[in-house]
Amino acid sequence: MTNNLLEESITPGFYETDALGHINNTVVPMWFEKARTPLFKIFTPDLDPKKWELILAKIEVEYLRELDYRITVTIKTGIQHIGNSSFLIRQELFQDGELAARGLTTLVRFDYEQKKSQPLTTELRSELEKYFWTAD
Repeated sequence: MTNNLLEESITPGFYETDALGHINNTVVPMWFEKARTPLFKIFTPDLDPKKWELILAKIEVEYLRELDYRITVTIKTGIQHIGNSSFLIRQELFQDGELAARGLTTLVRFDYEQKKSQPLTTELRSELEKYFWTAD
């Protein structure tokens, strides 16, 4: 099995910098969320919030180097693990060809009316498996 990772390029904005002139550490989780949009569309193709089926359970971000607002970043996104009702997303952010940050996000298929998780269907599981991040 080969990696079929999602890839998103983002051009940082000056407004995303901090007092030191680097990309603020609060920006990377927002970029990671933006790069997860194709996965959101598996559950809600039109991205209508009234039909939303996912809830964020956990996010971890590891910062490995400073990010410069003048240089485009590339985010690679894939699925690391699929559980009963949840799945773990792995993301890596590169700038100038160097790994600059990485993150893990746990999303849960969630029924907002019943306020509880719901199992992933065979179809959803199959779609997620297309983006499985195989061992490096």
